[in-house]
Amino acid sequence: MHRVSASDADAGRVLDSLMLPFDRGMLDWPASGVLCLRARPGVAMTGRRGLVCSQGFKPDADALEAAGFELDADPARRYEVVLVLPPRQRDEARALFAEAIARCAPGGRVVASVANNAGAKTAEGDLAAVAGGVSVESKYKCRVFWTAPLQGPADPALAAQWTAADTPRPIAGGRFLSRPGLFAWDRIDPASALLAQHLPADLAGDAADLGAGFGFLSAELLERCPAIRTLDVIEAEARALELARTNLERYQDRAELHFHWLDATRGLPGRYDVIVTNPPFHAGDRLDRPGLGRRFIDVAAAALRPRGRLWLVANRHLPYEDTFAAAFAQVRTVAFGGGFKVIEGVRA
Repeated sequence: MHRVSASDADAGRVLDSLMLPFDRGMLDWPASGVLCLRARPGVAMTGRRGLVCSQGFKPDADALEAAGFELDADPARRYEVVLVLPPRQRDEARALFAEAIARCAPGGRVVASVANNAGAKTAEGDLAAVAGGVSVESKYKCRVFWTAPLQGPADPALAAQWTAADTPRPIAGGRFLSRPGLFAWDRIDPASALLAQHLPADLAGDAADLGAGFGFLSAELLERCPAIRTLDVIEAEARALELARTNLERYQDRAELHFHWLDATRGLPGRYDVIVTNPPFHAGDRLDRPGLGRRFIDVAAAALRPRGRLWLVANRHLPYEDTFAAAFAQVRTVAFGGGFKVIEGVRA
């Protein structure tokens, strides 16, 4: 249940906009280094001297590392310029602005870029509120906005409030901790709940949860299936995986648990008797991306032992049946409900 990057075209425009003040000479690129929070790789980033990238989403982090960018390894380091690519979720984005200001050296600036159709004016207003005003340019269907030199937040109480709003909090009657920005962060996702409801008690052996989010399906699997021996909790979003570790601590005596910060589409770390998943299917442009779900099915099939079982939930309209039929000896639709479907595949 991890998030999915925006389309390459959209991401490229946002990066072009982010670099506009530097390319036009409105801001100087400091020789001492620049930090980019929620960084993504792209042509506009290439060749930027001293650029340090922070990214908790594994596919983007892998792409940045492969492109040769330095990854943020020193949270105490401060920068003259902190770039921000804010996420869509407003509480998470506000907390990221507060973090950006905290990572600025005295006299440093925060620079952010957002696509117009992704809440650019709202994000601009939020940064202005906490930083005391911003300068703005519009191009490439995006807005780039930046602060004056800062000596901390203009409104420290607001910055503290925004940081606190991103703190993990109890949901589902206190059963789980979650936080803004995660998939279905403030509730139990109804698709995952449907899958959990239909998990049979005879699932056994070595298991994996692909796109585990904050750990709901992993917890349900361990609750409902006492013969699960080991469980690999696999999640691409570091913020979610951190919470899954906490949420599953109570099950440490029921099974051997392993937590993996991984892009599941690139393959899995083991061989399994059982895999459960609610795969992602939306990109940043909110369009369906059924190819992601198909890739999850193919990767799962390759990692399952003979007679291994994949249990998947998806939106009812997504065309996964042909992919199941090509990868599994037995396929059945177990349940429909609330616009979702639960499918089981059994390996030959």
